[in-house]
Amino acid sequence: MSSGRLRPIDPTAGGIGRWRRLLRPGVGLKRWLVVIVLGELLIAIAGAVILRQVVREAAPGGTTDSLVWFLSLQFLPPWLRVILLMAVGLVLVVFGLRRLLTTLMEPLAAPGAPLVDLLVRQRALARGPRIVAIGGGTGLSTLLRGLKTYSSNLTAIVTVADDGGSSGRLRDAIGLPPMGDIRNCLAALSDAEATMTSLLQYRFPESVRPGGLGGHALGNLLIAALSDLEGDFEEGVRRMNQVLAVRGQVVPAAPVPLTMSAELADGSRVAGQSAIARAHDIHRVWIAPSDAHASAGAIEAIAAADLVVLGPGSLFTSLLPNLLVGEIREAVRASRAPVIYVANVATQVGETEWFDLGDHLQAIFDHVGEGVVDGVLANDDLTARSPRGWTARPILPELSDAWLRRVRLRTAPVVDRDNAHRHDPTRLAEALMTVLTDGSMARPTTVVARTA
Repeated sequence: MSSGRLRPIDPTAGGIGRWRRLLRPGVGLKRWLVVIVLGELLIAIAGAVILRQVVREAAPGGTTDSLVWFLSLQFLPPWLRVILLMAVGLVLVVFGLRRLLTTLMEPLAAPGAPLVDLLVRQRALARGPRIVAIGGGTGLSTLLRGLKTYSSNLTAIVTVADDGGSSGRLRDAIGLPPMGDIRNCLAALSDAEATMTSLLQYRFPESVRPGGLGGHALGNLLIAALSDLEGDFEEGVRRMNQVLAVRGQVVPAAPVPLTMSAELADGSRVAGQSAIARAHDIHRVWIAPSDAHASAGAIEAIAAADLVVLGPGSLFTSLLPNLLVGEIREAVRASRAPVIYVANVATQVGETEWFDLGDHLQAIFDHVGEGVVDGVLANDDLTARSPRGWTARPILPELSDAWLRRVRLRTAPVVDRDNAHRHDPTRLAEALMTVLTDGSMARPTTVVARTA
């Protein structure tokens, strides 16, 4: 990783700066232009040799055939011939290359987007850090929306424990894992996010054949259809990534649906993610099947990651279901990348309504043990406006000395200024990139030893 500060890729800058970015070191275009020019030069030399031989054969006695004499520009001074041929050749090469690249890249370019911007942006994003984000709900899609301006090497590992809405109905009807959070993350990673969000989130009216398509999100149906065509849910989601050409990839935490259960503080039990989300005083949660295997893509992405991000999102119903998959938990623990927990900016009515930052960490450590979280990123901007009627409280960026001996704390203004209960994707991504590049939360080299 470069020690310099990572910056988001800006596709809007134009003019001379656009071409200057194209010619800067590392883009990977100049070397191939040199190869092409050298090839053209060799072809030209070969043509010159052939032409010279033709001229000699056509004029053995010193007289020149009129056609050959004209084609070889013998009527011009030698220096003018060289300049004219080089100028025409250069124009043809540049024009041909430009048209060729435009034709090849046109299907990938947004309408009106300059080709140079597309090439520079895609190249820079492809060289971005490998980041794995684990969670679900709106928090994960918000995070991805910011990170995609820094890298296309993103992997979202998404919970499959939801049992409500369209996802829950498809889960009950055809046995597929819930796909609502997967759909939201796919939309967030799309280049044409607004259009893709409208399309994937479109719900058929309940009045359209109640019990049929009514209430189903189009994105859920597309994932279900691809899963049926591929004969496998994980492969169906992978194909959905390809079909939508998203910036990165979205991976289910497990290839099978997970069922959540919770024990409350009074000893009573609640079953189902949607019911747990409405419960109060949650003591612990677990999943069934408890020995569910993780998706292969999830384990591979964690092993190759430069940064692993946990959250933001609902603590018990979005984040922990992923970490309760044993293979994901152990992969995170064994990873050599720093693992950062992004704390929520506000408490959540029901799940965490009286929690402070230490309580969130304690819940994570109680469920997954030591050696998983290296650092915490918490919001320190407490001036954002709170939505009218909300009773949730901001989470203060404070940890006790005992916690600071176990994890590192980093604070930054990452809240949405207009909504004190949501992260701002741009501010959050910038804070995470700063943490990554300054190395302040680098994982100790003895991390593997801590897994015992």
